[in-house]
Amino acid sequence: MAELATIARPYAEALFEAGAQDAAFDLGATAWLDELAAVAANPQLRQFAEDPRITPEQVFDLMAGVVKSPLPEAGRNFLRTVIDNDRLAAVPEIAAQFHALVNQRNGASDATVYSAFPIDASALADLSATLEKRFGRRLTLAVVQDASLIGGIRVVVGDEVLDTSVKARLEQMKAALTA
Repeated sequence: MAELATIARPYAEALFEAGAQDAAFDLGATAWLDELAAVAANPQLRQFAEDPRITPEQVFDLMAGVVKSPLPEAGRNFLRTVIDNDRLAAVPEIAAQFHALVNQRNGASDATVYSAFPIDASALADLSATLEKRFGRRLTLAVVQDASLIGGIRVVVGDEVLDTSVKARLEQMKAALTA
C-alpha cells in the first residue's frame, strides 16, 4: 500500500496547508473528510465510479448527496479534484494522513482503547487524563468494545501498546507455566 500512501500524501498536505491559517478548519475538515473516506471506501461506490458510462459529475453528485452534512466549498473542491484525477480509492488514506498532520501540529495522538465492557463518560475522562500522563502527550480516544479481553483495557497509540487486560495476563501466566 506504499503506492496509495504516496498518491495520498500531496492531497493531504495540500488540504492541510489550505487550512493552516484557520484552526477551526482542521476540525471541520476532519469531519467531512472522514465522511468522504467512509463513502469512498464503499466497494459499490467504487464500482459505480469505475464504470466508463458514468461521468465524474455523476460520481460527485452521488458522493455529495450521500454525506450526512452538506460539504463546505473546500470540501466540494477537494472532492471534485479527487474525482477528476481518478483518485477516489486514495480518499481513506488521504484522511488518515490529514489526521496525522493535524495531530502533529497540535502535539496530539490518536489512541484506540479496547475494553471488554462499555466505558461511561466520567470513567473515560479519568482514563484519558491517566493515559495522557503515561504517554506524555494529548490523546484523542476512540473506544472499541472487545469481549475477548475478559476484563481490563488494551490501549494502542501509534506503535505503542499498553495491555492491562485479563486476557494478556492469562497469556503471560500460560507462557510462564509452559516455559
